[in-house]
Amino acid sequence: MDLNKDKLKEVDISKEMRKSFLDYSMSVIVDRALPDVRDGLKPVHRRILHAMNELGIVASKPFKKSARIVGEVIGKYHPHGDTAVYDAMVRMAQDFSYRYMLVQGHGNFGSMDGDGAAAMRYTEARMSKIAMELLRDINKNTVDFGPNYDGEETEPKVMPARFPNLIVNGAVGIAVGMATNIPPHNLTETIDATFAVMDDPDITVMELMDNYIKGPDFPTGGIILGRSGIRQAYETGRGSIITRSKYHVEEMGNGKNRIVVTEIPYQVNKANLISKIADLVREKQVDGITYLNDESNRDGIRIVIELRKDVQVEVVMNQLFRLTSLQTSFGVNMLALVNGAPKQMGIKEMLQHYVDHQIDVVVRRTQFDLKKAEDRAHILEGLRIALDHIDEIIRLIRESQNDAEARSGLMERFKLTEIQANAILEMRLRRLTGLERDKIENEYQELLKTIADLKDILANHSRVIQIIKDELTEVKNRFGDPRRTEISEADYSMEDEDLIPVEDVVITMTTNGYIKRMPIDTYRTQNRGGRGVKGMSVNEDDIVELLTTMSTHDYLMLFTNLGKVYRMKGYKIPSAGRTAKGLPVVNLLNLDKEEKVRALVPVNPESESEYLLFVTQNGLVKRTPMSEFDSIRQNGKIAITLRDDDELMGVKETTGDDEIIIAGSNGKAVRFHEDGIRAMGRTASGVKGFNVDGSVVVGVATSRDGTHLLAVSENGYGKRTAIEEYRLTTRGAKGVKTINITQKTGDLVSVRAVNGDEDVMIITNTGIIIRIAVENIGIYSRNTQGVKLINVGEDESVAKIAIVDKEEEAEDTAEVSTETVEKAVETEESAKDAVEPIDNENKE
Repeated sequence: MDLNKDKLKEVDISKEMRKSFLDYSMSVIVDRALPDVRDGLKPVHRRILHAMNELGIVASKPFKKSARIVGEVIGKYHPHGDTAVYDAMVRMAQDFSYRYMLVQGHGNFGSMDGDGAAAMRYTEARMSKIAMELLRDINKNTVDFGPNYDGEETEPKVMPARFPNLIVNGAVGIAVGMATNIPPHNLTETIDATFAVMDDPDITVMELMDNYIKGPDFPTGGIILGRSGIRQAYETGRGSIITRSKYHVEEMGNGKNRIVVTEIPYQVNKANLISKIADLVREKQVDGITYLNDESNRDGIRIVIELRKDVQVEVVMNQLFRLTSLQTSFGVNMLALVNGAPKQMGIKEMLQHYVDHQIDVVVRRTQFDLKKAEDRAHILEGLRIALDHIDEIIRLIRESQNDAEARSGLMERFKLTEIQANAILEMRLRRLTGLERDKIENEYQELLKTIADLKDILANHSRVIQIIKDELTEVKNRFGDPRRTEISEADYSMEDEDLIPVEDVVITMTTNGYIKRMPIDTYRTQNRGGRGVKGMSVNEDDIVELLTTMSTHDYLMLFTNLGKVYRMKGYKIPSAGRTAKGLPVVNLLNLDKEEKVRALVPVNPESESEYLLFVTQNGLVKRTPMSEFDSIRQNGKIAITLRDDDELMGVKETTGDDEIIIAGSNGKAVRFHEDGIRAMGRTASGVKGFNVDGSVVVGVATSRDGTHLLAVSENGYGKRTAIEEYRLTTRGAKGVKTINITQKTGDLVSVRAVNGDEDVMIITNTGIIIRIAVENIGIYSRNTQGVKLINVGEDESVAKIAIVDKEEEAEDTAEVSTETVEKAVETEESAKDAVEPIDNENKE
């Protein structure tokens, strides 16, 4: 026990941990995880290529078993697990991992679906042709060699790398406390950029990007969104590049389309991507996909996504880009070893380090060739002397007792060096022929020229640069190929709004919560009494409920029945065709289970409005400053606190000096000044504004909306009445008649304030929309039933109306009726005897 105690050494555990961890960290950083800036290789990759070169498993020789290569590597150079070595070699043989493969594989080397390669005993490999350029001239003392792990072998510390492999193939590595993620690039562009740096060391990164190296070029293709991320990465060494899949649309017939994805982002697992899309469809986070299949083969990727015919391709793709790896962010971190130490660099600095390495390689190779040429010339000089004195030399050799005596005699008699004397002694008799004498002389003269040329290279830096350019040009001509990854000029950091044209659109939403936007010119003006055009495909239990017009760049506030408000830009509402249903609003807003949107209020930034007026179905009103709704989070905000058994019916913008008109389904309306409602906060409940008297509120308007009140009943009757005919009272009154409600007219559906120079869109519960010039609707007194504006069939009724800007009347088409109907004037005194206008509807 005492003897063992004498062998113990006490150490400070904290110091030992610090020292050991630092040693481990440096070992991982320098000898495992990070590539060298000169050749772009990590130690394991460098050792694999060196071992294959030593074994003669080059591009021009047959394939050899992968197990044999791995055994050579781990036995001589890389004393780690065989799996680590084989995995590294497999990746060098994958055309979806390396832009220019360094290993040519024979057998199963994995797939983009994440399938692993076959065991090393089944696969074969050899160096690729371009990999040979990494090792070209390695035996000409172009790079330093060092001892292997046991000192019995030597291995290169760096490869000559006759092309900029670090930039061309990129690198991925995780060290201790640092990592590298360098994207691959196009060989042709990279070599052109290398030339540019050689010609102009002061060239800027933007000049490089504009004229030479456009950006990363991934082996899997795809699209890079914008150049700002590329520029940041190239200038600082760090940046984020957004890559997106490439797809096209194929028509299937019956109005259906399918999306075919042909390229996906770099390093994306295709099988996981398809599984994610399937999960989103199953969970109904993405609506409209009816079929999904992977039809990829040896010719390339083909992911087929079939859509319902009422679904817009752009809407689905935007959702998939947002929710799946069809669009990814590539985090660039250009970190590599410079003189054995990790350093983060921009693209220009990396190119400069490569150029410096090539200058060193060419100079060392030239020095090697020069020494070899001078040594050979030295021998030839001795042979020339021997041939000039051949008889005397033969006699001297015959008289010598041994080689040493002959060697010393030659050196003394003809002033030769030991090397020259040995060459003469080893010379064969056939060299004495006249032809051989000429060969020696010619070789000597050629060597003198070569020596002069090599010395000139070493003396002129410009010649070294030109040699590098010539050899890089040769590599570019042999292995250069077109760019695979497209670079979109639309910057991802740019706001979506900058890419969306400013246009007026119609926003519609159904009772079941399907929302969409359409160009406002989708519906053209018709005369009253027309049949209308199909505005939206709806189910039997779904009707069009809300409609409003706005600009794509305006904010749209969406108020729900529970009194909450959400906000989004108009362009963020998915665009859809005239007959398409749209997208469920729950895909855009975080709505509760029982929450439904009940009011759409466009907000123009240039509007003079200062307040929002809220009206509930039970007649409560509230006025809140617009500033209360400037900041609305994703989860929405409380807009009004509702009482039991009440819901929000409508919201209007006011200036603070407007008159308010509220109408109920019982055909009555009340008019009062808004200053009768004091301004309240967002969470207030409001005060009584209209005595509904057993009915519900169906419409609200303000005096600045127009001079007349347009009222429409559920059976398609409507009229205009001057607002002045409604006496100004205080809030809370039962109001006066605004339309004579009968069984023929049905209940009042909606009221809007108009001036007469607008168009009105009338929507039925079956999705039929008609657009009528308001000036064609007669002006009648309050207690009248109005005229027929739209023919509604059995089990059909008017659901909503909306006011839009006036449009020139279009020419007649077979699709709709545009014949003018007669007007009938009804007075308050003879409302019961009023004559209903005759409708000359086309019979389909």
